[in-house]
Amino acid sequence: MVLSAKQILSAKIGFSNPISRRNLVSSLQRSPVSLSFPKRTVLAVSKPLHLSSLRSKSPVRCEAYEADKSEPQPIDDVAAVVEEKSEAAKKLKIGIYFATWWALNVVFNIYNKKVLNAYPYPWLTSTLSLAAGSLMMLISWAVGIVETPKTDFDFWKTLFPVAVAHTIGHVAATVSMSKVAVSFTHIIKSGEPAFSVLVSRFLLGETFPTSVYLSLIPIIGGCALSALTELNFNMIGFMGAMISNLAFVFRNIFSKKGMKGKSVSGMNYYACLSMLSLLILTPFAIAVEGPQMWVDGWHKALSDIGPQFVGWVVAQSVFYHLYNQVSYMSLDQISPLTFSVGNTMKRISVIVSSIIIFRTPVQPVNALGAAIAILGTFLYSQAKL
Repeated sequence: MVLSAKQILSAKIGFSNPISRRNLVSSLQRSPVSLSFPKRTVLAVSKPLHLSSLRSKSPVRCEAYEADKSEPQPIDDVAAVVEEKSEAAKKLKIGIYFATWWALNVVFNIYNKKVLNAYPYPWLTSTLSLAAGSLMMLISWAVGIVETPKTDFDFWKTLFPVAVAHTIGHVAATVSMSKVAVSFTHIIKSGEPAFSVLVSRFLLGETFPTSVYLSLIPIIGGCALSALTELNFNMIGFMGAMISNLAFVFRNIFSKKGMKGKSVSGMNYYACLSMLSLLILTPFAIAVEGPQMWVDGWHKALSDIGPQFVGWVVAQSVFYHLYNQVSYMSLDQISPLTFSVGNTMKRISVIVSSIIIFRTPVQPVNALGAAIAILGTFLYSQAKL
């Protein structure tokens, strides 16, 4: 049975040729209903079609609704979620950088002290550290693991004073560690912010807030207290740490002024710095210590320690480069303030781990001085915010 739309509607709203409701219902029960429309009428049903009950006294209504309709999420909410995930990923990345940086630094200091105890030639060990890093980066560039930096003469000219300061600071710190405990060297090196402020103020004419100057009091006082109460105090070791502080301050100043606008990544920047420092250091190492001393000392170390001594030398050389490389890579991702705080925490991890591993005797007053100096360093980083 085929009913036209006009006949169905007339059953309720009174068009011509009405069909009784009873006949209409019985007809619908016996056969399916199909709707016919004029030729020009197009009916497109893309959603479920619901008809109101024919027994109702109200007119027939055809309504369509979207059965699987869902509320769209506002664009602002989506952007907020994406930004939150991106921020969380960035924090995780920085955390991994810091953890890796601290761990590599602790391992380097342990092996470095082991090597220096058995082989007291800090100029050669400093040279080997730079040589290992330079070789690793040359291989990385050759095989394509790291993109080769695009440099010119101006780049190397600008890098030269940075490399000179880096070389002096590296050798001075190694000399210090060869004479005193690792913990004592790092306690003195935590006084680097004091040198930074003094050099910037009197040589560069920079001014700082009062809070920065006040933060230097615990730094200087803590370092002095630790030095006076150090059981195994050595003047060469103390002066080596102090010279290292001063050299690294100038390295940072030269680097900040000379590298503006340069498009070299942190990893490649440190690689170039290591190579130039190696060229500067090698002739001085030969002049100060010399091959004959190195050979004699090497044989003695092998006889005293055994073949594992070679592994110690390799480890301290490789880990020196790795921890510095990661620190420069992290500096690409974070602000100088965050880096300064991370550097403070790094010193704490090195001091504590070296005391435990080497069983360094520490007096309570000495430990108090170290804590005061490190606290001052943290306050300094916050005061510069």
